[in-house]
Amino acid sequence: MNAPQTDNNASPGRQNATASPVSDIETEPGSLHALVIHELDENQAQDVVSIPLEGKSSIADHMVIASGRSTRQVGAIAQKLAEEVKHAGHGPVRLEGLPAADWVLVDAGDVVIHLFRPEVRSFYNLERMWAFGDTEG
Repeated sequence: MNAPQTDNNASPGRQNATASPVSDIETEPGSLHALVIHELDENQAQDVVSIPLEGKSSIADHMVIASGRSTRQVGAIAQKLAEEVKHAGHGPVRLEGLPAADWVLVDAGDVVIHLFRPEVRSFYNLERMWAFGDTEG
């Protein structure tokens, strides 16, 4: 039930994530999590995974991991996401990892977003690290 969810464009090396379209990621309408998922989809982020953190960590309620095709796209997605979150009234957003944009952390409070170039994402493999206890038995 709490398994990470991804879109259908998932890379072959991601066996631990359950493949599903971005539109199938469960969100509460009007929530910050829903806004983040929508904006990532609108900005053509790839391999979007949402990991519920409730009961696992106090840092956030959700961790969202996504990829961009290049450092330019990763940086643009991060900046656009930060603008939209602030504009929607969810408060200021902290960005880490710009201008290099190989890995950008977007801290939106209750939702933490990691945006990667695909090569960097597969190296760190955060999905595997944070999906503990979610394997099907």
